[in-house]
Amino acid sequence: YDLGESPPSNEVSAVVTSVADRPETVPTDYALEQNYPNPFNPSTVIAYAIPAFHKGGNVTLEIYNTLGQKVQTLVNRRQAPGVYQVQWDGKDDVGRPVTSGLYVYRLKAGSFVQVRKMVFIK
Repeated sequence: YDLGESPPSNEVSAVVTSVADRPETVPTDYALEQNYPNPFNPSTVIAYAIPAFHKGGNVTLEIYNTLGQKVQTLVNRRQAPGVYQVQWDGKDDVGRPVTSGLYVYRLKAGSFVQVRKMVFIK
């Protein structure tokens, strides 16, 4: 210890930053995120959150055109609280590609309803 070093110690201090050991965080409120990318081609991702107080009720996520016609149902099932992502490939319910333009997507879960806009470009 000739360079001013202290003698060895049995104590170690560390900060753990790994998320692998953390339990998943349950959202405290509903959320419908902006799709990414927007505008998009050929597909886009829509993320949403279902809070703990939802208690596993039915969730629907649907795509509509500017005339208000339903184009595609992405989600229609009971879902537990959590954070979800769904991909839309720019096709309607029967698998036909949609035209370029403005579309809206609507999340409905219990009494919660939220709508956002997105643009599809071919």
